[in-house]
Amino acid sequence: MKTMLENDPKPTARQPVFHKVAENLYRLESSGGYYALVKRGGKQFRRSLKTKDRKLADRRLKEIKEQVGGLLLGDDSNLGFEAVARRWLESVKHTLAPGTIQQREIRIKNITPFFKGASLRNVTPIQCEQWAIKRGAKLASQTFVHELETLRTVFDYGRKHGLILTNPAEAIKRPKVTFSKAVIPSRDQFVKLVAQIRQSDDRADSQRKSKDGADLVEFLAYSGARIGEARAARWDDADFQANMIRIHGTKSEQSDRLIPMTGALRGFLLKLRAESNPFPSDRILKIDSAKKSLATACKKAGFPRFSHHDFRHFFATICIESGVDIPTVSRWLGHSDGGALAMRVYGHLQVEHSLAMSKRVSFNQASDAVPTSKASQAEAKAIK
Repeated sequence: MKTMLENDPKPTARQPVFHKVAENLYRLESSGGYYALVKRGGKQFRRSLKTKDRKLADRRLKEIKEQVGGLLLGDDSNLGFEAVARRWLESVKHTLAPGTIQQREIRIKNITPFFKGASLRNVTPIQCEQWAIKRGAKLASQTFVHELETLRTVFDYGRKHGLILTNPAEAIKRPKVTFSKAVIPSRDQFVKLVAQIRQSDDRADSQRKSKDGADLVEFLAYSGARIGEARAARWDDADFQANMIRIHGTKSEQSDRLIPMTGALRGFLLKLRAESNPFPSDRILKIDSAKKSLATACKKAGFPRFSHHDFRHFFATICIESGVDIPTVSRWLGHSDGGALAMRVYGHLQVEHSLAMSKRVSFNQASDAVPTSKASQAEAKAIK
């Protein structure tokens, strides 16, 4: 019997024709491929089973029926994207740092208008594709990838909780992310910037503010900490006996890390401690930001406008140029990808360092004992 799936109007030349071969199972006349049509709660779910083999089609139909059977009915079935996204975020908040939670909230806010007025169950792959086209034209590739990851995660949450059958965003391709070369202060620029920030302009309270700003910049440069991690640092995080410091990660509760103190960081912290005689629970740094003093110092010195984060890059650069391998630097920075991100950002530095080190390699035997035989002497000259 020919059908258009559940008594659709008489097919035209352009409409596909299906044959019903069993309950909930149809076969497309033109290709021979099998399709499932399952009803639940007054809604039809039609899915291609992606096969022409009847036995495989039966197995996949069974899986589809189980999935549809697990879909929720009632009020929750009509929840929209924003409501489901909020539920998801609440369910994972305990694993996220405040800064990460804020970023997720911003992404949800930016995505929501594209699916306003539609329940999650009615969002289609076409709508997700339209979101990708519009957002992809406006956003940097890295920002787009972050939004796409949030979009997919919310739909996956809805699928796991019986709100939707499949993830309509799963077919959206992730763009290639390009990383621009970081603008990193040189050693000389760093020294001059710190000195410039420490200069007082004779205004009331200027000396204290300039000192606090310079202290923050030095801590960032010597530790590789993010600005949020620097703000969270307490004196009881510094273990001078073990020569280690605990950095409280801003990505999640699990990203706290212990890193060894470089000589510069240890000396800097010992000097600060001697100046203020702090309590263990006191913050190491007195201010949350050196943005204004840093911008002023950069302008006066004629340098690019460096940010807090650029001194994290400075730390990594100095470590690599000092011979520390990238996986180790990555762990000190708190990356959880085994060094993949660090390799993309700092890989060129490793090559430059490797080339510089190769210049130290010499096969010149001038410093060796002079060969005794004439043949050996000739050989040595040939090598030279």
